[in-house]
Order: sequence, then structure tokens, then C-alpha cells
Amino acid sequence: MITVARQYLMFGVWLLCAVSVQALEVSPSSEAISYRGRIDFSDPAAPVLSWPATRIDVNFHGESVAVTLDDELGKNYYSAFIDGDWKRPIVLGLHKGQHRYEVIDDLAAGDHTLTLVKRTEGEEGATRFLGLNFNEGAKLLPASKLPQRRLEIYGDSITSGMGAMAPLNGEDGRLFDKNSFMSYGAITARALGADYRSISQSGIGIMVSWFDFTMPDFYDQLSAVGDNDSVWDLSRWTPQVVVINLLQNDSWLVDKRLDPVPTDAERVQAYYDFIDRIHKRYPKALLIGALGSMDATQADSPWPGYIQSAVENYRRDHPKAQLATIVFPFTGYGQHPRVVHHQANAAKLTAFIRERMDW
Repeated sequence: MITVARQYLMFGVWLLCAVSVQALEVSPSSEAISYRGRIDFSDPAAPVLSWPATRIDVNFHGESVAVTLDDELGKNYYSAFIDGDWKRPIVLGLHKGQHRYEVIDDLAAGDHTLTLVKRTEGEEGATRFLGLNFNEGAKLLPASKLPQRRLEIYGDSITSGMGAMAPLNGEDGRLFDKNSFMSYGAITARALGADYRSISQSGIGIMVSWFDFTMPDFYDQLSAVGDNDSVWDLSRWTPQVVVINLLQNDSWLVDKRLDPVPTDAERVQAYYDFIDRIHKRYPKALLIGALGSMDATQADSPWPGYIQSAVENYRRDHPKAQLATIVFPFTGYGQHPRVVHHQANAAKLTAFIRERMDW
């Protein structure tokens, strides 16, 4: 016969055990989490992700993981990867507001890595990251060190990965098919073992955009959500290589939205001025003027020549600057690049940077 006292003792032991094996909850401020990208840490308990290819990594010992996110518009998509298996993303389509997303719950017991990457861009809104949940008995492992190599690309929809996942004969505009992680820049960064930042916005140009702001207005923002007054401190993260892949939208719009239409000399000067902005921020970086691979680089297009002239003029005026140009050729495919095109462009850019930087 179990006495009342014995019953209370057994209940107390059960309660203690239940408390000790609760699921592991991890705050965004944990030192075990590593972040990549321009992230707003004004509230350490709810950092804000807005730029494409912004990334969170965490190492853990466990069998399941969930993430809590608060999405501004309910239009964002994220890729979750387990153990660096880049070919098998777990795609999270976010809902508006705060929700918990079960990433995976059937991992083999052991050490694992979760990588969470924003596929979409600022025009899909911002996301507050509110924490992680792991199974009972799970534990965090030390954060991986960030790569010492750093690559930054200023670009438009090509760099953002618009339509990257769509079929070759499919439409460009589905949000599910936008994937910054599979754009040429992100693929290049992985090949080079570099930390990567995509400062890009679909539709943006240097002189004119499909909206009322341009890259010179946008490039130094902390938040990628439209044209705003937020300011990123560019001294916080210094790339060794910067690629400027812009003018595709300018090539479509200068004679439609600008009056008077810029002369050839003015187009060269606009690119020169943007190079100057970046060089003043990163005077030791290799700056690569790029274009492509859409129709601005088709045969007889003057637009690659504007970039070449701007780079040559800047090199003349700033002989210590490290400058180069690269053109991704137009293949005749008339829509946004798909993954197969991004892979070809990444191979070209990877080889180019590797040779120039000895990476």
C-alpha cells in the first residue's frame, strides 16, 4: 500500500523530471545563432530580416526544430536547409503575423545545422525572427565562424533571383519561384566560401527604375522595404569584392520615363558616380562592373560599353582603385534567368574572382 506521503513524493519526482526535459526554446539573442546580412537588431529579441539572401545558422544536437516568425505582409518565402544539403530545401511560405513553423521533426539523433535563408526580397516585406524551438533533450552547439571572405552585390531582379525556380516556359512573377539563394551571386559565394550580401531590388536602376527611387537612393539602407530613412553603417561589414550588376532596367526605361533622355556621356557619368560612392565606402575592395544576362548584353547593345567607359574613366582618375568589368552574355532567352542560367553566370563570375583575388 502506497502511503499519501509516498504518493506526494512520487508526484514531486515526476514533476521535477517533466520540468527538466521540456523542449528547448532559444532566443534570437543567443550567441549560438549566427547571422548573415543587413539585419536590424534594434530589438535583440526580434531582429528584422528584409534583404534577399539574409541568413540565420544554428548548430544543435537534437531531432526536431521549429522557428517562430512574424511576417509583415504574408508574402515572404524562406528556404530551410538541414546540414548544408543545398539541393533539398524545406520551403516555408509565410503567413501574415506571428506563427510557428515546424521545419523538421524526424532527424536522426545527433549533431545538425539549421540554415534559414530569405528567398524573397524587400518588396515582399520584412520578417521579425522570434526564436527557435527544439525537441526535449536537445542542446545548442557552438556557432560556426563566419567566412573571412566577403562578397557583396548591388543588383536588380537578376541578383534577387526573380523567376529563378520557374520552368523555362513558365511565367516570371510567382513569388514561390523567386529565390535569391539560387541566384548567380549566392551560388558564387558558396563556391568561393564567402559570406554574401545581396543589396538588390527587382526593377531598380541607377538613373531610373520602375518606381520612384534608384539604387543611389537605396544602397545604404538598413531596411530593404521600399525607399526609407533607415541607414546601414557600411563600416560594420567590409567586403573584399563588390559587384555592381545594374543598368538592365535603365536600358528599358531611360527613353520612356526620363525627359530629357540622358546622353551617352550622362549614362557613363551616372555609372561612374555610383562607382565613386562604393569606392569611397570600400577603398580597398575589388569593384567589378557587371551586366547581364538579360537583353542589355545582346549583340550591338551599347550598355556594356557604358560600363566599360565608366570603369576606364574611374581608373584614370583613381589609379589606386581596384577595378574590373565582366559581362554575362545574353543567350537569347527572353525572360528572367532560371537556375540553369544563374549556374552558368556563377561559374563565370567564380572563375573571374578566383583569378583576381587568388581565392
